[in-house]
Amino acid sequence: MSEIEENIVTPYVLGHHREEKWLRFSSDFWDIILRYIILLCLVFMTYLSLSGTVLEPLLHDVRTDHWARFIIRPSLMWGLMGSIFLVFRTFLWFWYKPFPAAKIANAPYLTVVIPAYNEGHMVEKTINSVAAALYPHEKLEIFVIDDGSTDDTWRYILNAALRYPNLVTPVRFKKNRGKRAALETGFLQAKGEIAVTIDSDSVIEKNSLLSIAGPFRDPRVGAVAGKVAIYNRGDGIIPRMLHVRFTLSFDFLRAAQSTYGTVYCCPGALSAYRVSVVREVIGDWMKQTFMGAPCTYGEDRSLTNFILSQGFDTVYQRTAVVRTLAPITYRKLSKMYLRWDRSYIKEECRLFRIAGKRPLLPRMITFADVFIRNLRYPVSYMVLALLVAMSLHEPETILRFFFVIGLMSLLNILYYLCSERSWDFIYGILYAYFSALTLFWVFPYALFTLRSRSWMTR
Repeated sequence: MSEIEENIVTPYVLGHHREEKWLRFSSDFWDIILRYIILLCLVFMTYLSLSGTVLEPLLHDVRTDHWARFIIRPSLMWGLMGSIFLVFRTFLWFWYKPFPAAKIANAPYLTVVIPAYNEGHMVEKTINSVAAALYPHEKLEIFVIDDGSTDDTWRYILNAALRYPNLVTPVRFKKNRGKRAALETGFLQAKGEIAVTIDSDSVIEKNSLLSIAGPFRDPRVGAVAGKVAIYNRGDGIIPRMLHVRFTLSFDFLRAAQSTYGTVYCCPGALSAYRVSVVREVIGDWMKQTFMGAPCTYGEDRSLTNFILSQGFDTVYQRTAVVRTLAPITYRKLSKMYLRWDRSYIKEECRLFRIAGKRPLLPRMITFADVFIRNLRYPVSYMVLALLVAMSLHEPETILRFFFVIGLMSLLNILYYLCSERSWDFIYGILYAYFSALTLFWVFPYALFTLRSRSWMTR
């Protein structure tokens, strides 16, 4: 095995070595068993929401305190709506199937765009993974844009360009112009009918390019989201927790969204776009503003919304896998979530308007999803305030709160085990408590600092 191939394959092989003990359980039989258990849990959870059993200790306050009644009644209604919609979303997840991959013989011309900023040696690994992918080189071009890096990123890009002179085109900005500008350069110069964007801290698996090109056989598809996994999964507790979270975010949430052609965010780590559609919206995308300030982050979700606004579908391809570096410290994790939440707030309003132009079924599902999903913020913070107030008089309330978190995390773990039978499911339970105790401040802080450009990576 060459040094290049070793750099690409090692994280993937290590991940599978960790799962070897589970292989004897990874039959269709166990998959069916897990799905039936999930359905039973959902039925039970819906029953608890209808009966109010989970909040039994709080019902006394509903009868005696007007302010508690004001919080608990809408919370119960939201819990019931959320339970019913989760059942519906689970059936969509059951329905999801990945698209067939493109064939080498008739593969479409592909342009890969890799924006890089102060990425160092990792960008060379990214380029190597693309060059080593199973895709005909005569139908492939790679643009690597150095967005004004101040470290040795450009040297690694040039090394790769010399290694693949007929494949890699290096571009260098004299100063940092932002990720959108870097992507725009690739989109405008692309010869391919499909443009694939890959972050410079990520490596793709060998079949990913053929897989992500497959859905474009359908002329209604404008963009495809790949599956994002963690490259540095073994570097600490945070990457391991994020691995479980990413698996749920892609193999459950995006898989369900894909069944009605409305994946809300095609990630920067790995996505593909129909070039003709991107060029129709690229001017508005580059000039996008919010509250009078230029949008400098959230380019992936923004572009996804622009694709949907043109009437095209956005779908998920589970077999197109990329492995990306995850934060290993709390500070960097907080920065990442702050960027994501600011982008989420800005683009969620646009999604609601765009959904009104979608076909009837995707429109109704998206409306319901957006409504129920966003109600969780006022409800959860009101319930949190109630729990804090109650815990001053009844400390055991805190234990009940932790019990409910654990109960919900176990349901998520069942979804995770359907995708990956790994002992890392334990980190999914840890993440539930970690996020509840240490990340609850991120969303309100993002809401009140939407115009801020601090803590950004570009």
